[in-house]
Amino acid sequence: MSVQVIADDAEALAVAAALAAEFRVGASSRDAERRLPRAELDKLSASGLLAVTVPAEHGGADVGALTLAEIFRLLATADASLAQIPQSHFAYVNVIRRQGNAEQQKFFFAELLAGRRLGNAQSEAGTKHVQDIRTRLQPRPDGSYVLNGVKHYCTGALFADWIPVLARAEDDNLHVAYVPRDAPGLTVIDDWDGLGQRTTASGTVRLEAVPVPADRVLPHHLTFEGPQLHGSVAQLLHAAIDTGIACGALAEAAEFVRTKSRPWFESGAETAAEDPLLIQQFGELALRVRASEALLREAARAVDAARADLTDDSATEASIAVAAAKVQAASAAVDVASALFEVAGTRSALNSLNLHRHWRDARTHTLHDPARWKIQHIGRHVLNGARPPRHGLL
Repeated sequence: MSVQVIADDAEALAVAAALAAEFRVGASSRDAERRLPRAELDKLSASGLLAVTVPAEHGGADVGALTLAEIFRLLATADASLAQIPQSHFAYVNVIRRQGNAEQQKFFFAELLAGRRLGNAQSEAGTKHVQDIRTRLQPRPDGSYVLNGVKHYCTGALFADWIPVLARAEDDNLHVAYVPRDAPGLTVIDDWDGLGQRTTASGTVRLEAVPVPADRVLPHHLTFEGPQLHGSVAQLLHAAIDTGIACGALAEAAEFVRTKSRPWFESGAETAAEDPLLIQQFGELALRVRASEALLREAARAVDAARADLTDDSATEASIAVAAAKVQAASAAVDVASALFEVAGTRSALNSLNLHRHWRDARTHTLHDPARWKIQHIGRHVLNGARPPRHGLL
């Protein structure tokens, strides 16, 4: 596969916009048929977008959070499932940036520039809570490891070249093992059955005595021993996806009303688009979307500022700003995708039109982690000056 190397932020945004326009065309049918976007992901890899956070000294564009968030927003306006797949990719690129040694960085950044994709094997089902990780890295006499466990909701694992696996070592500390997709003992099961984000293939990964060389294991627990942006960046991308869903739903609702809806007879309007009550509703929905876009940009700038000067204070500001953006975006995505039917009318509920995919995607994606806890951390910070905890979900 021939892979483009993106030079800077402007080129990254132009490529993302072009891909979003292309991916939008088949998004509804892919969702309706649950047709996994393997060809589209290959185009995403070939475009060079998956390597845009590779540091400049390793040949990458090293784009900032503001650009990365906009890339995800653009992709999610077209296809929220497709936009979700590389979210973990970039989160685990950040682990390499933060915890990889020189040789590990050299190897994996070259892989990324060659179009390789990272999946994830992070969450587990049936445990006490989301951070109760029971997958284990067992040391071998030669310094390598054996990996055992079962992971669920492994978005992108089916399409990955490398699957980062979150596991605990003998000392109970969290590590990330980067495992090839075809490693012996690793099985990826396409069993995702969600009502939304149908084509993320967020299935199950089984790990049975998977051999892992020592140089493919990174000490993730060290990430959270000081000021960190791992959680902020990961959550920023989730906020960008939610914002993109809201943008896409609003755009499709407007197009439907302009071209397919009839005016209500009491309005006196010639077309639905001239109905004053519909105009009012669209204005209100647009405000929700614009607020989400504004908070997303503000959060991304806070992350970029913290990256330039990482301290407890700057990391706190980034976390709080991202939390605010995520809460707003999640609410807007669900509400705007639901309001689509109110403004578009009865015909919009036809299953054959598949307009409900926006709401299904929003409702599914916003369950990733609870907004109520983000509001708690915002409130504690405003009222008592409390710093948010250091973890990957904030």
